[in-house]
Amino acid sequence: MKPRKNTKRVPSFRKLLRTSKIKLDNKLKNKQYKQQSAAKKYRKEQKKLRQAVRDAVCRKPVPLEEYKKKHVAEKQDKEEEEDALPLDMMDEDDLKLMEDLAQKASFLTRDLSSNEPVHIKKRKHESVIDKYEKMPRRMQTEPEKELIHLLPIKDKGGIIPQTMEKPVLNVAQDEEEDDTEEMEVAEDPNEEPLPVLTPEEMAAERRRKLQERKIQIAALASAILSDPENNIKRLKELRAMLMEQDPNVAVIVRKLVMVSLMEIFKDIAPSYKIRPLTEAEKATKVKKETQKLREFEEGLVSQYKFYLENLEQTIKDWKQRKLKKSNVISLKAYKGLAEIAVKCLCELLVALPHFNFHNNIIVLIVPLMNDTSKMMSELCFEAVKKLFKQDKLGFASLGVVKVISGLVKGRNYDVRPEVLKVFLHLRIKEVELKKDSEDIAPKKRFMTYKEKRKNLSRMQRKWKKAEEKLERELLEAEASESKEKKLKLHTETLNIVFLTYFRILKKAQKSPLLPAVLEGLAKFAHLINVEFFDDLLIVLHSLIASGGLTYRETLHCILSAFHILSGQGDVLNIDPMKFYTHLYKTLFSLHAGGTNDDIGIVLQCLDVMLAKRRKQVSQQRALAFIKRLSTLGLHVLPNSSIGILATNRVLMHTFPKMDLLLDNESQGSGVYLPELDEPEHCNAQNTALWELHLLQRHYHPIVQKFAAHLIVGAPAEGSGALSPDLSRRPATELFETYSMKGMTFNPPVASVAPRRKDTFSRPDSFLNEELNEQLQQHISETAIRKPLDFAKHLKESSLS
Repeated sequence: MKPRKNTKRVPSFRKLLRTSKIKLDNKLKNKQYKQQSAAKKYRKEQKKLRQAVRDAVCRKPVPLEEYKKKHVAEKQDKEEEEDALPLDMMDEDDLKLMEDLAQKASFLTRDLSSNEPVHIKKRKHESVIDKYEKMPRRMQTEPEKELIHLLPIKDKGGIIPQTMEKPVLNVAQDEEEDDTEEMEVAEDPNEEPLPVLTPEEMAAERRRKLQERKIQIAALASAILSDPENNIKRLKELRAMLMEQDPNVAVIVRKLVMVSLMEIFKDIAPSYKIRPLTEAEKATKVKKETQKLREFEEGLVSQYKFYLENLEQTIKDWKQRKLKKSNVISLKAYKGLAEIAVKCLCELLVALPHFNFHNNIIVLIVPLMNDTSKMMSELCFEAVKKLFKQDKLGFASLGVVKVISGLVKGRNYDVRPEVLKVFLHLRIKEVELKKDSEDIAPKKRFMTYKEKRKNLSRMQRKWKKAEEKLERELLEAEASESKEKKLKLHTETLNIVFLTYFRILKKAQKSPLLPAVLEGLAKFAHLINVEFFDDLLIVLHSLIASGGLTYRETLHCILSAFHILSGQGDVLNIDPMKFYTHLYKTLFSLHAGGTNDDIGIVLQCLDVMLAKRRKQVSQQRALAFIKRLSTLGLHVLPNSSIGILATNRVLMHTFPKMDLLLDNESQGSGVYLPELDEPEHCNAQNTALWELHLLQRHYHPIVQKFAAHLIVGAPAEGSGALSPDLSRRPATELFETYSMKGMTFNPPVASVAPRRKDTFSRPDSFLNEELNEQLQQHISETAIRKPLDFAKHLKESSLS
């Protein structure tokens, strides 16, 4: 027969890899089994060693000399008895048995305390009491020894246990519960109590312990920062100090550890997000450097997660007023720990927006913005504002806006207004979007196939193709955050913001959140979709007409409406005359008291309504606003007067024929009606700006300069022109620059009549409401129709 042909195929490379992996796994299992066997054998040896020690302590062996003396005496007594008694009376078998038993030493000298039975079977009639009565009693005079188990020594022969004796006065014999339980040594009753420390000694001891903990924290932190990859395990040691149990230094040590870990994570965290490895990546063999980097990243993420959980638990314990079982820290100290934990979370929120668990930090921080503790809420507000200002792309901002929207809806709009005011710090502006998109993703034109075929040879086309491929890859790597991606993120963020605003306008119009909503709409109105313009304007006008809004809220409604109409709303055929009328009617509601801060919003409204919509504004409307603003400048604070006069200067340059108000002659039929609320029909062309003569003698030097500048027609050049630092700055900026909060008025004595100290000591009481009403009445009755006579009358009264 022919020999059978070997049909086995040569194993492939993948099969060899699989078999080698199986062999490696088997070797690893065998190694683990050997280690477990060796550990089990070592435990058994230690158990036998402890059992031998216990038996040695319990037993009381009989000295050998006493046994010999006793044995010799018994032999002598036996010989005497043999001489005295006749042995022929006993049988030979009985005599042989007695001789055999007498020769066994254990028969006479056996230790009765031994646990080993004399016979194989116990006697039934033997009682427990008799058994204990037969055991010898130990004398207290003999000292007892206790063996202390030391570390064993291992050599070629095996493990050699090491012990040493230690004198013990009293030993408590308890039952053994575990194999590894050691004998407990009772305390000496004659031992002296510990001395009571004085307050000075306690303070010194506390300072010593605190200094030791500080040195330990500094050593661990410096070791981690010097070599993070090799010392990443030190993070666990440092984090363990968050559970400090010494009540004297526990609070301070935990605070120091929290802040130290926060700074360490800010320094060693990479500039990318660490993702978990897949099973295939774990099974793949990599270089030592790569494996070391993976271990470092895994340890860093793990310790960072545990650290954030500790901070979260600290805040929860303070919120729920829970004490731990150990009672190391009091409830009062929990507030300080919670504040430090919130500070650490806020720092990490701003410093590591790109790292892992950033969304978890957002979920922790945003609800604390509505906390009753003012300090914690302000910390969270500032952190979110900084995050919005530095977030150029929009990932972190989108996450915060989502959580805020869910918080407002989940609490049924019962949140603090500051929660919605943080939306005002979002970096979403159309101009910045266009600029960034052009800089990040520049467009490059590549040659078409026909152009290559026509102008290039075959080899040149080949090289050109490879070159264009490389350029495309470089452009993709350079413009990783493209225009489309950025616009998509900003659009999604704005949609959530507007959704929150519209919900409040629809369902909670009487909520304290309405001013923040109107202020937000005024800022982002130019980014709203055109489809919502009509409905939004109707809602804003209905809010104004309802009369339930404050003056500031009304101004925000007007500003929002004109922001909508000045952007994409230019294409719409909407007449906002009702908003002009309402602002003109309510301008005299402002004064030097509590409403002085609202003038900043009024200046923004005037800029949007008149300067930016110059083509839609008639000459009569512009004249009426200039006249009313000049009258308003008489009874407001100096910073407000400067802003109003700067606005009038802009209006004089924007609209022609505004110099009519600088002439005393009438320009048409009719008489100026200052009490009429319609700016188109008040005949403002028939009056004059006599208020400028009064403001020219104002005690504030900047007000004097603006008034003198407007009297001569607001020239851009010449002797009556303003300095560049005043002429180039907008009205709102001048209003904020010359704000007089916290300042006192010290007018020159020659230009202002004497005054009482309690009348103008504070800016808020510059003009009270009664004086304001008298001034308005006096102006309307005397000054309007006879401006020159009234100015002369005031001049004479001031001189007298």
